[in-house]
Formats: sequence, C-alpha cells, structure tokens
Amino acid sequence: MKKAMLVFAALFLMMGASAQDKTYEQTWESLDSRPTPSWFKDAKFGIFIHWGIYSVPMWSPKGTYQEWYKYWLDNKKLFGNGDFTGTEIYDYHTKMYGEDFNYNEFARKFKALDYDADAWAKLFEKAGAKYIVLTTKHHDGYALWPSKEASRDYGRPWNSVEVGPKRDLVKEYTDALRKTDIKVGFYISCREWESPLYKPELLDLYVSRHFIPQVKDLVNSYHPDLLWSDGPDNYSDSIWQTKKLFQWIYSESPVKNTIVLNDRWARFTDGKKHGDYYTREYSTHAMPGDKPWEECRGMGFSFSYNLNEDVEDYSSPQGLILTLVNIVSKGGNLLLGIGPNGSGKIPPIMQERLLQMGEWLKVNGEAIYGTHAWKQTEQWSKGDRNWKDKSKHYVGGNSILKQTVDPDPGYAVKEIFFTAKENSVYAILPKLPEGKVILKDVQSTRKTKVTMLGYDKKLQWKQNGKNLVIEVPVISYNEVPCHYAWTLKLENVE
Repeated sequence: MKKAMLVFAALFLMMGASAQDKTYEQTWESLDSRPTPSWFKDAKFGIFIHWGIYSVPMWSPKGTYQEWYKYWLDNKKLFGNGDFTGTEIYDYHTKMYGEDFNYNEFARKFKALDYDADAWAKLFEKAGAKYIVLTTKHHDGYALWPSKEASRDYGRPWNSVEVGPKRDLVKEYTDALRKTDIKVGFYISCREWESPLYKPELLDLYVSRHFIPQVKDLVNSYHPDLLWSDGPDNYSDSIWQTKKLFQWIYSESPVKNTIVLNDRWARFTDGKKHGDYYTREYSTHAMPGDKPWEECRGMGFSFSYNLNEDVEDYSSPQGLILTLVNIVSKGGNLLLGIGPNGSGKIPPIMQERLLQMGEWLKVNGEAIYGTHAWKQTEQWSKGDRNWKDKSKHYVGGNSILKQTVDPDPGYAVKEIFFTAKENSVYAILPKLPEGKVILKDVQSTRKTKVTMLGYDKKLQWKQNGKNLVIEVPVISYNEVPCHYAWTLKLENVE
C-alpha cells in the first residue's frame, strides 16, 4: 500500500512538472494561453525606478518627462502637459553646461557614489511594495549592467561598468532585493534614439544583434521576476520578433515558469495586446477584464527626478493612498514612479511619501494585497459624476481628492471603495464619517461580522432594507488606527 502511494505521488509530481514546464509555440494562440503567475495579480503595489545618465542634469520644464532630456535637447521640441516653445531644454543645457557639452558626456558624471542598493531595499520593504521595476536601459541606450551590445554598437563605452560608476548597478539592485521577499523587475527600452542600428533599413539587424541579445543577457544573468518593455514605436511584432522572444522566455529561459511580461513589446498587427498583463500610464480609462493590469505614474509628473518640480507638483500622501485604493478596487496594480538623483540618492520627499504609504499599508494591507474587485467597486454620493481634471497635469495625483474628500460644488464623490478576498469584503472610507456609514446594497447574513482594521473595539451595525448601517464610534486621537483612509472589514456579507 505504502509503495503504491509513493508511486502515485511520483506520477502526480511528474504530471505537475510537465504541466508547468509546457513548451509554447510561436503563435499568439499558444503564447496567450500561458497563465499569468499569480504573484503579480496579488502584489497590488510596485515601485518604478527611473535612473540613468539623464539623472545627472535632473531638469526639464514642468509637465514633461525629465528622462526624455536627450530627445528634448537634440530636437528642440517638447510635448507634454503644458505650453512650450520647444527650446527650454536646449537653453537650460547651454547655460548650465555650455554649447559644446554633449549629452553623452553625462555618462562620465554619472558616478552613483551614494547608491546603496541595500538601503533602497529596506526603504521599499517599509513602503509595503511587493515588486520593483528598475530602468536597466532607457531610450538613450545607456545600460546599467555590463552590456557588451551597448558599448559595441555605439562604438564607445556605454554601460555602467565601463563608464561612469564602473559598477554593475543591476546586479547590486538584484542582490539587495533577493534578500527580501520583493519581486525583481526590469524595464528595458525597445527604441534607442541614437543607436547607429536603430534605423528603418537596419532594424532587423538592431533587433537580432542588439535588442534580443540584451533581453536574453538580462534574463540569463539576473533571473528577473518581471520584464517591462517600452517604446516599440510603430514597428510590428514581426519586426521585433516578439513571438520568437516570448516563446524563448516562456519555454526555455531560466525563469520560464515565474516571469511576468507587460504588453509594450510591439505594435501588434492583430490589433490585440499580448503579454501577461495590460499597462496603462496616467490614465482613467477602463481596462479589459481578461488579464491583470497595472497603472504607472510618477509622484510628480516626471518619472525620473525633476528638480524643477516643486512640492505642489507632488501628490500628497492622501492622494497617493487613495490613488492606490481606487486602482485596487477595480482589480489593478499601482506602479509608482520614483527617481534617484545622479548619485543614487532617493530624494527625501520621495522617501517620505513611500514611508507614509507603508505606514498606511501596515494597518490596511489586508484590504489591498491579494484582493480582487467586488460586485461593486465604489459607492457614489448624489451629484454629477463627470468631474474633469482641468489642471495642466493630466490626471494629476491629487485629482482623486476632488473625487473623494474635496469636491467642487455640485459634483458627486466616491464615498467608499470596495475590495474582496475569501469571505470578506473591505469597505475603504476616504472620510471617517460622524455617527454612521450606510453601505448601499450590502446584505448581511447570520454570520456577518463588522470590524475596523487597526481598531480593536466592537462596532454596532444593523440591516436596514437593502443597506447595511454601521455605527461609527467617536475615536480619540490616540486610538485612530491610521491616517488618510479607514477600512471596515465585512465578513460574510452578500
């Protein structure tokens, strides 16, 4: 009997391994059948790090992405959320560094003297982040690891080991995160503005000789949990050899069973989005429900650090927390951008915001991590729901405050956000009301229990028709469990 059980167990393990180690074909039907590793959908909160030689000048007009400094400089053309003449970066650059100072010379000034990957990792743990995405190579082509393709194809030292820090910054980052439970993600740019090979007539060579070898080098050398591709321009998946690359990643790579890919790898000719999850950026539009999804945004407007941005350009801690809650209530993840300076120091205002989010998540993380959208994602007050952000910053980080705690006259607000997990529903309140809170269309059962996360005293409640009415106690300052938003946990409701 014991021997038969051992044989059965062995067969079961073999069947499980063979199912997991599936070999995918180079068709979208086959590649799209690959299930997204569950860790990503459960993670909910990640941090996006834009860091490179553009972090040396650290300047661009408000309403632009500072990491595009080289493009703005070379083209004397800006686009973003604002009114620009187009020469702002060129004028700043020539005054600060001189007309003869080439962008490429920033590589020598990119020393990363204050870069402490272990300190970064500790900060990210305190922030409550579950995954991090580092820009290993942005559109300027400069690589933060010893990429031989970068230096060879540019004809000059063009990676962080050969010029600048003289260090493998990706390895230090990866090694530090591997000491934690945080997942390791890499951003890599498809486009490269200045590459001699990034031209329409040479693109096949660029893809096969430069881009794909770089992706494989990152995967084979550092075993990331996530790859975040960007900037494929208007070139199709056949030009980018996306099916071939996905097939290798999903079927042959050392992370084939665990890695997660985003959807920005090509202009897909079939009109669909391919990858393990959908990516959106500074957006409010609804996402399809067939895959996990993520919204990325900076703390200010720029993803990389822009010293031209002032404190009013940054999202408040309440704005960031309610942005996270709003996204998670709809089933998504928030990937929040930060930008270290050229020395590798994360600006104090960014550190503070991350720590404030972490303090809130210590109390309310149960209502965020591992949750999914409930039958209703939010509860509205009476009024006009069509408020639009009229500021120059598109979907600014504090816009959510106008839709929750600080509405313009006549407009409705989102009174409550809902998330769900197992037998519990979480009602997250942007305001802690006096007296009572009414949860519309929430039905109690004989097993219903209502509590507030971080508050250990009993709450009184009753069913009133289709609504659940909860008495909100007067809570002293010392008993308030957290700031910015409060969570009611509803067990066994319908």
